[in-house]
Amino acid sequence: MSLTFTLDPAVTPALRDGVLGLWTDVSNAGGSVGFVPPVTPDVVRPELVKHLVAMAEGRTRLLVGHDEDGRVAATAFLALNTHRLMTHWLWLYTVMVHPRHQGKGYGRDLLAAAADAARGIEGIEAIRLTCRGGLGLERFYGSCGYKEVGRVPDAIRVAPGDDRDDVIMLLPLR
Repeated sequence: MSLTFTLDPAVTPALRDGVLGLWTDVSNAGGSVGFVPPVTPDVVRPELVKHLVAMAEGRTRLLVGHDEDGRVAATAFLALNTHRLMTHWLWLYTVMVHPRHQGKGYGRDLLAAAADAARGIEGIEAIRLTCRGGLGLERFYGSCGYKEVGRVPDAIRVAPGDDRDDVIMLLPLR
């Protein structure tokens, strides 16, 4: 089985709730998507609303992967740069695959779909993302073609006494 990806889907209540549920489940499974478990949908919702507002303003695009049952199973947000000297690359945020689908290759599929989506945006030459160090994410992104281009030691405080590096990764699209 594989996921069906859609760029810029209509934001319906079902999609909104599906992304919210995914984000909550990924966070509670220990995914590094901006929260530390445990979280509830009420904690995650304000961050989702920020992304939805950016989408409505045309600054962010949503890539969604649905599983064979039609459920939201994966997402990534492609955030365009507004700085006139940096419009040739975009940020990839909140890259998530539902925990029930871990180990099926859907993360690689999601990153490939995100790269394809970015290539379809006029003028985009690269994707940049950051990830939390200490989880092996750099190796995963590296195996998908991303290159580590920077690291800020101890920039992410997961808990008192548990600081992680903020790792900057880049995928050239040309």
